[in-house]
Parts: sequence; C-alpha cells; structure tokens
Amino acid sequence: MEHSKGSPDKGTVFSETQFLQCGTKRLNLSTAVVMGILNITPDSFYDGGKHKSMSDLLSHAGKMIEEGASIIDIGAVSTRPGSTPVSPEEEKSRIFPVVEAILANFPEVVVSVDTYRAAIALECCNMGAGIINDISGGQADAEMFEIMGKQKAAYVLMHMQGTPQTMQLNPSYSNVTVDIADFFAEQLVKPGLHGKKNIILDPGFGFGKTTEDNYTLLNYLDAFLSFGLPLLVGVSRKSMINKVLNTSPEQALNGTTVLNTIALMKGASILRVHDVKEAVETIKLVNSMRESGLNA
Repeated sequence: MEHSKGSPDKGTVFSETQFLQCGTKRLNLSTAVVMGILNITPDSFYDGGKHKSMSDLLSHAGKMIEEGASIIDIGAVSTRPGSTPVSPEEEKSRIFPVVEAILANFPEVVVSVDTYRAAIALECCNMGAGIINDISGGQADAEMFEIMGKQKAAYVLMHMQGTPQTMQLNPSYSNVTVDIADFFAEQLVKPGLHGKKNIILDPGFGFGKTTEDNYTLLNYLDAFLSFGLPLLVGVSRKSMINKVLNTSPEQALNGTTVLNTIALMKGASILRVHDVKEAVETIKLVNSMRESGLNA
C-alpha cells in the first residue's frame, strides 16, 4: 500500500535504536511489550466500575506489573461508543490521585495517561507520566501538539473518526488504510509534533470503524511500519471480536489472543490489553517462533 500523501522521514530514534523515550524512562521495544489497562471509570465497556477504591486500583496495577506489563495505561473517561462526556474537573479529580499513587508505588513501570485534554496531559507529564495516550490524535484539543512537543513523555497518536458519541453512527472511508495513513502523515508534520521522535501510532481499532474496516486495518497493519514509529494495537475484548463470534466482552479473551497474535505478526510493538498474562504469553510464543526461523 502506498501513502497517497507521503510519509515522514523514517530516520526516527525508534527505527534506529528500538528504544522509546518515555519521560525519564527508556522503553526497550526490541521485542513487543504489554500495556495494561487501568480504568477508573464507572462505565467502560468491559471493566467499568470494577476497581473502585485506591487499594483495589493499586492491587490490580500490581498484579498486571507482576504478570509482565511494562506500561500501565490509566483512563478516567470512558470512550466506548455513545459514552457520556466527562467534565475536565471530574477527569482531574479521578485521574490525578491515581497517577500519583501508581508512580509512588511502582516507580519502575511506565505510566501512560489516556486523555485528550492538553491541560491534563501537561499536569500528568509534570507528575511523571511517561506516555500520553490521546484517542483523538490531536483533534479534540488544539493545544495538545504544542504541549506534547515540549515534553519528554511519548505521545500516542491515535486515529478516530468522529467522537465517542458519534463515531459508530456511520463511519465511512474511501480506503480505510490509506485514509488513516494520510491522517498520520498530516498530523505528524504539524507544529509541535513535527520533529518529535518519541511518537507511537495507533490506528484506533473500533473508533469510528465498521467491523470490516477493523479487519482490513489488521490485515494491512504492517503498512504503517513505513513511518518508522512503533505501533500500538488495542483490540482487547472489543466488538470486532464479539460481532464475528457472537460473544460478549466477558467471553472474548480467546478472540483477543488470536487478534493480538496477528497484530504481532504484522509488526505491533505494544499490545494494549485487559489481560496481561495472556498477552505476555502470546508475545513469548511469537518470539519463540521468530527465533526458530532465524536459527533454521
């Protein structure tokens, strides 16, 4: 697949060294790593409201780290289709104490903050967050790129068509893979992001895509490797699994593992998941297969 509008210079720090600067930490992506999801929302599609107290959140984060998560992704706003927006004040009151507590209790882990608000991203970076995971890819807040361009924290540039409230009403593309590649190419050269080395690309599975769009993206995921940036894939327990298998999110672990395996084969560097142990095992098995091929 060719990018109709071209892709940026491939000479990134990541493509040259396989290390990604995440604030004060460096993440080794010579092999894929796992980003464990820590939702502090009452209404997320799978685990909303499951971890209510700080002790529960710390216990769950500790379990994910023990199972092999290199990154803990903290989200305070549900972005499931049709979700209700949360005010900046409510997001701050939810996320700041948890970010502070995770950093204090697990200083070895890279903390990622799932927010599309620039002011909250800045404050979390100042607290020590190593990654800002922006589902809007800079579309929700005009100040995001300017702020992130000045931070040592890595930035997840994700594609989303529409908003969480509208994204699944009628998603439409000329060619979903080319359109998203064009979006990445356009955003990466905008002031703030232009020249920033520690950027992660996420095609945004389930965010303004039909089931067919999602599988097309998975099939052509390796097309995005031409940007020379690490790829994040988040398919954990999503409807793209359940609509095909007629399952629920609670029943979608096996489907998640299958899709994560395909994503790794297509070049994913980061798997964003609810189930860390299974994702770590998936990475180990794929790595074992690759190593056997090198030794053949």
